Amino acid sequence: MTTRTSVAVPHDSEAWLSKVPQATAVFWLVKILATTVGETGGDALSMTFQLGYAVATLIFVAFFVVTLAIQVRSRSYHPAVYWAVVVATTTVGTTTSDFLDRTAGLGYVVSSAILLLAVLMVLAAWRATAGRIEYDHILKPRDEVFYWVTILVSNTLGTALGDFAADNLGLGFEHGALLFAGLLVVVALVWLLARRVPIGVLFWAAYVLTRPLGATLGDTLTKPVAEGGLNLNRVSASLAILAVMASVVVVQHFWRRDARRAAVSSSH
Repeated sequence: MTTRTSVAVPHDSEAWLSKVPQATAVFWLVKILATTVGETGGDALSMTFQLGYAVATLIFVAFFVVTLAIQVRSRSYHPAVYWAVVVATTTVGTTTSDFLDRTAGLGYVVSSAILLLAVLMVLAAWRATAGRIEYDHILKPRDEVFYWVTILVSNTLGTALGDFAADNLGLGFEHGALLFAGLLVVVALVWLLARRVPIGVLFWAAYVLTRPLGATLGDTLTKPVAEGGLNLNRVSASLAILAVMASVVVVQHFWRRDARRAAVSSSH
């Protein structure tokens, strides 16, 4: 979801200096892959290796803290670091949501409501503090903090929403995935047609929705056939998705590098 006035190759200095990627179609593809591997990877650690939700969450929180520290210390956008943090938030979100829903006994409805309120509160605090909500021009430390807190909470919310749709609404994993894919299409249509809707709001709406889409896709791949899944091995599925994700990120990185060189050359 790019800005309505932007072009495919950013030429302004802020776009190049921003510590996060532009919200292009490739961005959303990688984001969906990241949320899918967050589901399969989170379940692999908590279920396949039988560590439980609490222990798995602690492990993923440690991974998140390390990757986030590297991201915050960097002065520009580094694809490997950025997407490592995103994957960390999706795995933390998976195990945290499962802990709240199942171990703590809150259930999908209550946990989804709490997490939705948390996302809205973070975004409201961001707007009250900065006067705006950013999404692809993250330059200041203040915006970066709000950016990653919003992502962490929204990815946790997305896991709960995916389980809510699949179980409480009785849609199952495949139909749940279709539901959230359809909602993403609605957001895209609003972006194309409703000029007065703030793009930042649409971006974060889409960001939240890609998480339950990835969660239901991940469950479709790895849950038992009797539960509506394909019963693929969680570890193998996670590694395969990571490989595809890494390939897309590498290709985009070299394209971006070449585009930047071309932009610099044309300005001289």
